[in-house]
Amino acid sequence: MAQRRGAIANYEQAVFQYQATVLKAFQEVADSLRALETGAQALKSASDAERYAFETLELVQQQYKLGTASYLAVLYYQNQYQIAKVKSVSAQATRFSDTAALFAALGGGWWNRTGTAFQPKAIANKDQNETSGNN
Repeated sequence: MAQRRGAIANYEQAVFQYQATVLKAFQEVADSLRALETGAQALKSASDAERYAFETLELVQQQYKLGTASYLAVLYYQNQYQIAKVKSVSAQATRFSDTAALFAALGGGWWNRTGTAFQPKAIANKDQNETSGNN
């Protein structure tokens, strides 16, 4: 009777651990998706700011050529464009990082597997022994 209660307790503990693992995995995926959404908005804003800064720089350069703007204004808007460019590249890098985090949360590498995703222990051990040369 004590063995049965112990087996039931072990089973319940395994179920709770499994549930906690699954919930954690779902939370990681949800967090990654939320980061991707936020990153997409930040990337769009940074790209728009870069484009507007470039257009403004071009206008000021044309004004400088016509003699209606100072060289100091050209330098200022060149600086503004470079700052916007750096922010845009940074937003792209964050987007790539968030995408990699999503792949990791989804179990990263599953698309490269040659075998099935699940193998019972006996089959997995047999395959491992065959590949390591321990027949």
